[in-house]
Amino acid sequence: MMLIFGAALQAVGAVRTREAASVHAIFMMVFLVPLLWQPAASSAAPEAKTWSQTGPRLQLSHSDVRNGSAVFWEEGVSGGYQALLLDEDKGWLLVGGKDHIYLLKSDSLDQPSQKIYWPAAREHVEHCRLAGKSLETECANFVRLLQPFNKTHVYACGTGAFHPQCTYLHLGHNTEEPLFTLSHTVESGRGKCPFSPKEPFAARLTDGDLYAGTSVDFMGANAAIFRTSIQGSSQHYIRTEAYDHNWLNEPDFVGSFSIPDTRSPDDDKVYFFFKERAVEAGQWDKRVYSRVARVCKNDLGGRRSLINRWTTFLKARLVCSVPGPSGVDTQFDELEDVFVLETKDPQNPTIYGVFSTSSSIFRGSAVCVFSMASIRTAFNGPFAHKEGPDYRWVEYKGHIPYPRPGTCPSETYDALHKSTKDFPDEVVSFMRQHQLMWEPVLPLGGRPILTRVNSAYTLKKVVVDRVDAEDGPYDVLHLGTDDGKVVKAVSVIKDNWVTEEVILEELTVFQSPTPILSMELSTKRQQLYVSSELGVAQLGLQRCELYGTGCAECCLARDPYCSWDGQTCSRYFAMSRRRARRQDVKYGDPWSQCPDTEDDSDSVEVKVVYGVEGNSTFLECVPRSSQAELRWTLQVSDGQQQTVGQTHESKELPQSDDDRSFHMKRGLLIQHLEQADSGLYTCTSHEHSYAQVLARYRVRIIPKHSLNPARYMQSHNPNLPGPVILGKTGPAGGGGIAGFLSQPGSPHAPPSLPGHGNSWLPQQLPLRSYKDLHKVGSNSLTVDEYCEQLWYREKRRQQKLRALKMKQESRKARVRRNNPPEVPL
Repeated sequence: MMLIFGAALQAVGAVRTREAASVHAIFMMVFLVPLLWQPAASSAAPEAKTWSQTGPRLQLSHSDVRNGSAVFWEEGVSGGYQALLLDEDKGWLLVGGKDHIYLLKSDSLDQPSQKIYWPAAREHVEHCRLAGKSLETECANFVRLLQPFNKTHVYACGTGAFHPQCTYLHLGHNTEEPLFTLSHTVESGRGKCPFSPKEPFAARLTDGDLYAGTSVDFMGANAAIFRTSIQGSSQHYIRTEAYDHNWLNEPDFVGSFSIPDTRSPDDDKVYFFFKERAVEAGQWDKRVYSRVARVCKNDLGGRRSLINRWTTFLKARLVCSVPGPSGVDTQFDELEDVFVLETKDPQNPTIYGVFSTSSSIFRGSAVCVFSMASIRTAFNGPFAHKEGPDYRWVEYKGHIPYPRPGTCPSETYDALHKSTKDFPDEVVSFMRQHQLMWEPVLPLGGRPILTRVNSAYTLKKVVVDRVDAEDGPYDVLHLGTDDGKVVKAVSVIKDNWVTEEVILEELTVFQSPTPILSMELSTKRQQLYVSSELGVAQLGLQRCELYGTGCAECCLARDPYCSWDGQTCSRYFAMSRRRARRQDVKYGDPWSQCPDTEDDSDSVEVKVVYGVEGNSTFLECVPRSSQAELRWTLQVSDGQQQTVGQTHESKELPQSDDDRSFHMKRGLLIQHLEQADSGLYTCTSHEHSYAQVLARYRVRIIPKHSLNPARYMQSHNPNLPGPVILGKTGPAGGGGIAGFLSQPGSPHAPPSLPGHGNSWLPQQLPLRSYKDLHKVGSNSLTVDEYCEQLWYREKRRQQKLRALKMKQESRKARVRRNNPPEVPL
């Protein structure tokens, strides 16, 4: 049977055509999902290494974030702040909300802000209400678009109670006191802004034209990619074909960006990133694929066909997957957000995408990185085509007309094709039927740089900051989640080109779990602005001082923003010439960076812990980082009176739990204590090549017989005259100590407890309970003195009870005298 399964898996791995997609999915569910359910103990297997995840080094709650350097703005009308626009030079932050636009100062959000009231028309609100929409969450003007138009104006669009509207926001040239006024001219926002405040959309204003991916009807069924000219009185538009699933099939738009292809402005293109229901998957398959599409900026549509329609529209699949056994990959199909990281070459930015799973079997998120070279390769590759009796998608191998479909018209390249209206009918006809490319766009490295599987949250937003560190630049990811958290991570490339994900921080920004709606990054001010339904938060990009007070902790953090300056863990400046700067993002090795790193285990205090035989005890040891591994060692000694150095055997406790010991996040739990468990326990934190002793415990085991020696002697020596009572004088005529345990040498002196010398107790001080261990022996009390204290304490308690009872009786008698019972007539 296993041979059959293995042959089937090999067959699936060999099949790379579209018609094998359904078989591919079946085998992925049957064979890959059980691998995900394997316990952590089987991480040695190659398949399990795929899902190895580390926790954040720094984890802060909402109260920790609020009490720190974060600044919160919560003065607006609640309803969601989905649009943010940051101006680095002028120092302001525009926030689009419900019926309002707010102007905040980016230096500190707690400074006085300005706002403009921009509601929807009353008749539109009434029509929205009559259509069954909510007055609170839908029938209002939710500002969804804020795009810079020029140096003094911003183009703004809102839903307008399911009647989109757009206008201009005048800010002026004054940086200190912007004008912040709204234009009286309001134009239709159809094709520029969605009708619903909940519908995802993407828009980009460039060269006086607004490129938007949105729906154009009340129900949201007619979605398209539009270009609308907003300069002058002309409202000419161009769009994708309506109600044609080969063009767009129930898309959810994520982002749009203007990226030049060459130095010629005729080759400038606008790229759209979205997810849609896959047309390749079949009519009844609900599978979702992520896409990247592009259009030429100088596309004017066709002359006789595709009039006012794109003639250069192409799309390709974005793949973000984890390679699995025998070619069965785990797909993260649904694109959530895209960030374009600009580089020195404007034609080749780096594309970061956040993906999630569409599977109902397990929940996961991933971050994949794409290059513009791989995207252009897909668009320059073969087209996908439907043919055959069952209309299967295959690679198109027929004749491709000239100029190649999808090419931008340019007089420089071909004087006969100055415009798309000059394209031959053959080219336009081919474009009507062939928008999908055959080859997908694969991520750099062939896999995600970060994965979160079966986590408590899903990644939703991303911004990336390229930071110069001591050993080169690093791209630091700031990720927003669906429960109000911000995760900071970095992907480190090792010498063997294997990437390692390092989770630096996990901040609970908002008190209530609410999705992060928008994020803006200010590299000039080193601030991150995060919005949600509850408000806007301003966060610093680094919290170096929280990593620790030593050089080792600072280096182990591996934060490109931070370095050890000789005294504290502080922000790293690439231009700093101080030789004391210590930083190692690539390896996180304190031994090579911190010259004062040495074994300081002897300086850790040894705490004495008493445990009762047969009971349980817990040894607390909290790691300073969730990325560290705790290891316990036990030094067994011959006698419990020995010092730390007088040990004869040292062994490391196994990491796997057994019937009696359990390794927990905050320490070690030992159940059913035995005499062999006594000794010196050392807790060591291991991270990379660095080990640090965190806690040491001297565990002493108290035998069961020592807790009730009288009962033990009665059961082991029936010739004794009777049970011995504390405080009574024994037959030997001794004092209280002889009454508890007979004096040595007396006729009824009990034998010593077998196997237990009780060397851990003060001599001649036998005890009756474990509590007496802490009372007897302190302040040099003898048993007689201790018993006398107990007798006086009990006597005082009885006196207080008698006085209280007499007081209550006196009060009852007084009440009876003042209130005699009524005599019936």
